[in-house]
Amino acid sequence: MIKYITKMYAMEINEIKKLDCLKKLTAKYCNTLTPSADKGGAHTAQIKVLNYYELGCTITEIIKLCIVALEQDAHQTSATIKYSPINVALVLEMVLEMFPLDEFELITEINEVLTGDTFSINE
Repeated sequence: MIKYITKMYAMEINEIKKLDCLKKLTAKYCNTLTPSADKGGAHTAQIKVLNYYELGCTITEIIKLCIVALEQDAHQTSATIKYSPINVALVLEMVLEMFPLDEFELITEINEVLTGDTFSINE
């Protein structure tokens, strides 16, 4: 009976260590999304821009990209954007800003914790 209790206690300690490790990993990596103030379950992702002009340019480029994607004659340039080509580099930079690499790293580390005996976290 004592062996059974000792084994159960060891399993419980192991689970507590895993949960503590997951809490530390979450605090370290989950920073792309922040909960909304209204507590409705929505989250906010921030995009860093220098000023309103850069934000306006980025929005304009995304809209132009959508126009081209919706055009039936994709090989022709739309009259709307004839004199203003799409700045693909700017659009791709914004996509990189939104890409949650920290969360992917978190998922990798959680998987390692749950599938192995890895409890050390690089602070």
